[in-house]
Amino acid sequence: MPDLPVPADGKLAMNVTHFARALRRAGLPVGTGRVIDAIRAVEAVGFTNKIDFYHTLQACFVSRPEHRAVFGQVFRLYWRDPRFHERMMSLLLPTMGGAETPPAAKEAERRAAEALLEGAEAPPRQEPREEGEAFEIDARLTFSGDETLRQLDFEQMSTDEAAAAKRAIARLELPVRPIASRRTRVDPRGRVADWRGTMRAAMRSGGDVRGLAMRARRARWPNLVVLCDISGSMSSYSRMLLQFVHAAANAKGAGWADVHAFTFGTRLTNVTRHLRNRDVDAALAAAGREARDWEGGTRIGETLHAFNRDWSRRVLGQGAVVLIITDGLDRDDPERLSREMERLRLSAGKVIWLNPLLRWDGFAPRARGVRAMLPHVDSFRSCHSLASLEDLAEALTRPEDRGEKVRLMAALED
Repeated sequence: MPDLPVPADGKLAMNVTHFARALRRAGLPVGTGRVIDAIRAVEAVGFTNKIDFYHTLQACFVSRPEHRAVFGQVFRLYWRDPRFHERMMSLLLPTMGGAETPPAAKEAERRAAEALLEGAEAPPRQEPREEGEAFEIDARLTFSGDETLRQLDFEQMSTDEAAAAKRAIARLELPVRPIASRRTRVDPRGRVADWRGTMRAAMRSGGDVRGLAMRARRARWPNLVVLCDISGSMSSYSRMLLQFVHAAANAKGAGWADVHAFTFGTRLTNVTRHLRNRDVDAALAAAGREARDWEGGTRIGETLHAFNRDWSRRVLGQGAVVLIITDGLDRDDPERLSREMERLRLSAGKVIWLNPLLRWDGFAPRARGVRAMLPHVDSFRSCHSLASLEDLAEALTRPEDRGEKVRLMAALED
């Protein structure tokens, strides 16, 4: 097949090239070969239909499911919005809540804005109108950069913020409390009398009992089992949380007996062996290839049934702690979901549900999946930011911790 001719004016090729540079700054692996393929593909398909143009460029530049959201935002801002420059500037400037506060940036929108405006200067700040007493607030020293990053939603992070968050997640420690076993060991300071040891010592001294031998209970460490939702509604959070699971699986001296990781959307996938790779990028790439239902639908009840049937006896022994990471938006039979959650709770030592929807102050258990799952978990917590992951330590070290479960169960009963 002969090569397609390049337009003489070069405007189309120039725009596609600038668009590819923006994608590369936003984190997509776009090289020169893909840019040439995209130009030729657009010349073959044409430029008259926006939908065809969008999918043509997406086929050339997107090779991973996690890149679709970034590509979509960069495309909308670059090709579709006639006022994209002002729109992107508004995404990058700090705002304060008020009557005219703009809506929050959508998924990957800030990352797209930074990629398209790299090196551009922000417009000068407008002075407030003289309506009553005017005042200025200098908020540059109000919060430190670390504190802002801790509270920032994973979905709203830019490329640099996401990279900083990943480095912070790699340093997080996930504490665990040992479990007292029925087995004992010799310990002079123990509190359990060792009658056999006492008699053996007495026989060596002619039957004279000179003291009691003591034993102490052995401490054993539970397993950590993570069930992570990778459906479309959870994709922005599941990648960050799998980074968190990878850090827990590779932490030295963490105390966990073993760490088992599963992903689920429309099916259950065991990614434990992939996350044991010390290189986090290689581990997540291998897990992504293994799990073929990224950004698909959600069948929580069916996947929990598969876990309870095939894996619960293998990984839930000795008081395992289970982390379920999902928003609970399931359209399957709620009664089946409730039964599988009850079975999971009876098999595990503790079940902690991490739900990013708890970032909203007005969250209520209205969805059927949430109402079916909530009664069968020990603790219900958010997982939308670094601060929420740091607070998870409280749920692991305090047996009485319930998170938001008490409040939401009261709302559920009402």
